Amino acid sequence: MAKILTITLNPALDLTVELAALRVGEVNRSEALHSHAAGKGLNVAQVLADLGHQMTVSGFLGQDNAGPFEALFELRGFVDAFIRVPGETRSNIKLAERDGCITDVNGPGPQVDEAAQQALLERLAQIAPGHDAVVVAGSLPRGVSPQWLQALVVRLKSLGLKVALDTSHEALRAGLQAQPWLVKPNTEELGEVLGRSVETQAEQRLAASQLRAQGIQHVVISQGADGVSWFSAQAALHAQPPRVRVASTVGAGDSLLAGMVHGLLGSDNAEHSLRTATAIAAMAVTQIGFGIDDPERLKQLEDGVSVRALTEEQEERP
Repeated sequence: MAKILTITLNPALDLTVELAALRVGEVNRSEALHSHAAGKGLNVAQVLADLGHQMTVSGFLGQDNAGPFEALFELRGFVDAFIRVPGETRSNIKLAERDGCITDVNGPGPQVDEAAQQALLERLAQIAPGHDAVVVAGSLPRGVSPQWLQALVVRLKSLGLKVALDTSHEALRAGLQAQPWLVKPNTEELGEVLGRSVETQAEQRLAASQLRAQGIQHVVISQGADGVSWFSAQAALHAQPPRVRVASTVGAGDSLLAGMVHGLLGSDNAEHSLRTATAIAAMAVTQIGFGIDDPERLKQLEDGVSVRALTEEQEERP
């Protein structure tokens, strides 16, 4: 299996509250409470570890509440390359209703100064060579600019790494200019940075063609329950997940990204890679937390994923 680095610049302690239905402005009683050391890159790392890969994790971590993250690293066998910064890693509150509706209240994250940013660049220069790929995922903490993220992607590429990028807003806009190997926006995120709709498959093909012309090899566009489309030089495919009972959508996109990186670094053909990645994402929404804890259930979900080639003729049909 591969040796993979994930970078989470703005990790979080996720506090997930399960409740029957959220009543705004009233007293609500929870049915369950879950706390996870999380963040998009760490979520990706957990899925990749379950798929058999050797993981190094890095980014910025608040030194005042690093304990839950360090416990996760030890439990999972992750190589810890995080830079500690003053203060606390942010906390994100997820209100998960029985019908699958999730309400997020995300914290801002610690202030990361220039010294910490330089320290991370120096550490990555030491540890990144020898990895097969790097996943840069999640939002930016205070003090880190989109331009710095762009320069980070360029630097990682210069070290010979395949860079998969999953972020949003101005960070995504800047990151695209660095021409990562793979990007995985959802339709809302991609539409925002391109300034136009990417809801239809024809619109997605056009957007993917633009990004691939810029040098991005793999464009993966997710649409939640409506599936995922993947555009590359080898294929243009759409996968439709099976219907499942939704417990939480948190981490579904991260699971999809992990599955795509796994397939592309392995020997799977394109269709099988997309089928497996889509099944991993479908499994993610059925659970609270991250990872693959039931390989047999994953196989069942794979059997329920439909994959078809995208053609311009099909896209033009009403």
